[in-house]
Amino acid sequence: MDVAVIGGGAAGYFSAISVKQNYPDARVVIFEKTRFSLAKVKISGGGRCNVTNGNTSISELASAYPRGKSLMKKALKTFNTKHTMEWFESRGVPLFVQDDMRVFPVSEDSASIIHCFMDQTEAMGIPCEYWSEIQSISKKDNQLKLEFTRQDLPSRTFDKVIVASGGSPRVKGLKWLKNMGHDIVEPVPSLFTFNMPDESIVELTGVAVDPVQVSIHGTKLKTTGPLLITHWGFSGPAILKLSAFGARVLHEKGYHFDVRVNWIDQSNQDLVLEQLEAIKAEHSRKLLPNIRPFGLPDRLWRFLLQRSGLPQTKKWSELGKNGLNKLITVLTGDSYVVSGKTGFKDEFVTCGGVSLESINAKTLQSRVCENLYFAGEILDIDGITGGYNFQAAWTTAFIAAQLS
Repeated sequence: MDVAVIGGGAAGYFSAISVKQNYPDARVVIFEKTRFSLAKVKISGGGRCNVTNGNTSISELASAYPRGKSLMKKALKTFNTKHTMEWFESRGVPLFVQDDMRVFPVSEDSASIIHCFMDQTEAMGIPCEYWSEIQSISKKDNQLKLEFTRQDLPSRTFDKVIVASGGSPRVKGLKWLKNMGHDIVEPVPSLFTFNMPDESIVELTGVAVDPVQVSIHGTKLKTTGPLLITHWGFSGPAILKLSAFGARVLHEKGYHFDVRVNWIDQSNQDLVLEQLEAIKAEHSRKLLPNIRPFGLPDRLWRFLLQRSGLPQTKKWSELGKNGLNKLITVLTGDSYVVSGKTGFKDEFVTCGGVSLESINAKTLQSRVCENLYFAGEILDIDGITGGYNFQAAWTTAFIAAQLS
């Protein structure tokens, strides 16, 4: 059996290796359109490679996918985070789980993952042919014919083909699959930070608050987690998660919207008032800046006082009902104008791709072309930050490689 894997990324290599494990006599080849393979693996996690997440609950893992949750919930029963860790560690790549549940190689170097894949494919006799971009796939007798964009490359035929070519930032990059009859969901960015060029809070760059509750005004989008203030705006897991779940809504808004921040992750304003009044009674003679409620960072607390219109020279005993209400409003419902987005480091993730309606959810085989399978980010599946996108790659690749 001749099997082609299109794409030399995470899902592509995992697919190719898994096919060879399932069918030792099969001839497997990887086609990569650039001169390098595993480029995204190399830069993931700041070069450390966040291979998966330490969570083992299927339902909790599935909830980390804004797109593809239902498919992933079923697929993770076949190959999940526990299986991923066992797979790499059994091949000489020890892993560790951070406090935030992200999983990295003990070496803290993505080269460990890359070398693992290279060693596996070399030992199995799986070549990777570079500069081999696919122009089209068509049926030829009982096989699939691949045509390349390079005119000097002759067409090739295969019994089975797995498309693991990664996400495309534009629809035209998926035209060759659309031409076959697959439904394509327009790609838009996911996992990005918020640009706030006109907001003075960016002067607090480096300040982190955990947890905060962030929401998008006029929508039901809301998340909770750590927030980081940067020199361009807001970042951190809470913002990245919000951008993932709101990818399409925020795209439609042209990335111009109001983000609301509950700095203390407390929605009960009566309870907040009680806590502030208790501080007022206990520290009546102290200046407002000298007593920080709710464990807020000093620089942020002073900024929020100023934002509330309360002077730094005011004592807690001088804080009347009006002042308390102003403070509660800023602490629980602060609002900022977002004017644009910034990519999260070099980890580009797209929302969109081949519609899940065009594939068999159980086998990941195309519904419009027999013996054609899909794996990885080419599918309309994407997760929040924390190792979930790589896990989707491993899981879908493992299932596609069964060629069933």
